[in-house]
Amino acid sequence: MLITRLKLKNWRNFRDVDVSLAPRTFLIGANASGKSNFLDVFRFLRTVAQIEGGGLQKALKERGGMSKLRSLHARKDPEISIYVEVSESPEDETPAWTYALSFRSEGKGAQRVLITQEVVRRSGKPVIERPNKEDHVDVVRLTQTYLEQINNNAGFRELADFFSATTYLHLVPQLLKFGDEIGGRLVENDPFGQGLLQRIARTPQKTQGARLKRIASALAAAVPQFSELQFKKDEITGAPHLEARFKHWREHGAWQREEQFSDGTLRLIGLLWALQEGDGLLLLEEPELSLNDAIVEFIPLMIDRVLRSRKKGIRQVLVTTHSDNLVAAVSDPSAVLILDPGANGTIAREPDQEETEAMESGLNAAEVLLPKTRPEGIEHMGFF
Repeated sequence: MLITRLKLKNWRNFRDVDVSLAPRTFLIGANASGKSNFLDVFRFLRTVAQIEGGGLQKALKERGGMSKLRSLHARKDPEISIYVEVSESPEDETPAWTYALSFRSEGKGAQRVLITQEVVRRSGKPVIERPNKEDHVDVVRLTQTYLEQINNNAGFRELADFFSATTYLHLVPQLLKFGDEIGGRLVENDPFGQGLLQRIARTPQKTQGARLKRIASALAAAVPQFSELQFKKDEITGAPHLEARFKHWREHGAWQREEQFSDGTLRLIGLLWALQEGDGLLLLEEPELSLNDAIVEFIPLMIDRVLRSRKKGIRQVLVTTHSDNLVAAVSDPSAVLILDPGANGTIAREPDQEETEAMESGLNAAEVLLPKTRPEGIEHMGFF
């Protein structure tokens, strides 16, 4: 399944959003335009849908409550709304599911956040509509969604499972290189890739071997002198490690562990593993970091090839980026979503007719769209 449409009201930077999403969507915009906040909508829904350790109140608490979540541009309307359409394929005219959630602070007493609307429809037919009679009798019920309750989401558990399967990755190579020294607990849902080695270790051996073989094939084309990749556990401590061998003047070069890998190599490994792991929505934050430009321009093609090689159905990927090379390599201009900050909040939009015509005439998406995301007057900064 994939999310084909998203509507937001009063969400962080965004006062009002209504956009279509492609199976591969690339978000571009200036710094602080709201790219990460846009992705956070799906992380929010993931937490809400999680039956263990999740729910609406947990999702709100993680973000500092309503005051931090509600758009500063929403001066007179205190309600936050999220609406998504979920389809089996991009060609479906009628979405398989729609989910609408609105909530606001009750504005008195304990200042609880209460649901003002929760609606689920399947193929256009209503499954639940809240508030209902029970909610009006017991208002405390409105502090929880049906999405997070197994007793109430039986009729749409497929949708709840889809939301809770979302993966977010903004891999920090140093957390892998110095994992033994850093130690400590992993951040929930491991957004920075710190637990990558542990996840590889938990993967069934046959699946693990197949995935690492695909990764090794990609590394052979992208990393100079790369020869082999393997996964091993330390004989003394039992700690999991990745090891690679590189071609050089010695016929049988020594194996190197992940702490000796370059940041770019670790980022590629994490990206390629994430593409093969899981079935839900995948959110990638600036995957171009630490990578050579010649590799970056192949990221869109690499995403497509890895996902097409899967035997399972469509997997949707949303990518934030600042890279000219990456955006230039996007073959479908409609897959690019531009975030434009303004006096009334950030606007999320698809390429307009003039921009689309320019790209159809031979210019690439980076040439047409990225200049629109650069702040005016930056060339006059004192450093330049």
